[in-house]
Amino acid sequence: MPVSGAKAKIDAALNGWPGITSGPHRFGGTEYSLGKREIGHVHGDSLVDIPFPKNVRNELVAAGHAEPHHILPESGWISIFLRQASDVDRAIELMRLSFEIAKERIANIGQGESSSREHRP
Repeated sequence: MPVSGAKAKIDAALNGWPGITSGPHRFGGTEYSLGKREIGHVHGDSLVDIPFPKNVRNELVAAGHAEPHHILPESGWISIFLRQASDVDRAIELMRLSFEIAKERIANIGQGESSSREHRP
C-alpha cells in the first residue's frame, strides 16, 4: 500500500537541494535532475527509481537498502517501493547519494574528464 504524502515529502526535500530541477518523467511521475543528469524519479506515493553506477547499485542491493530496478533489473538503477514511512526516508537518503555522485561527476567533467551516460529507464 502506498504511503500517503510520500511524493510531496520527497518533492519538498529534493527541491531544497541546490541546482535540482523537477518536471514530468517520460514514463510518468516526477523526475529530479541536476543539470542534464537525472538523479531519480518518483511514481506517485508508491515507487522511486534511482540511477547509480553499477558497483554502487550492487552494494545497495546486497545490503538490502534497495531492490534491483523493477523493469530493468540488470541495469544500474534501483527501485524503492514506498510501503511505510521509513521507505520514504530511505528513498530521500538514496536520492541524496545519487545527487552527490552527480555533483562529483559534473565537477570531474568540468575538469576535463569525459562523460559516459548510463541507460535511463
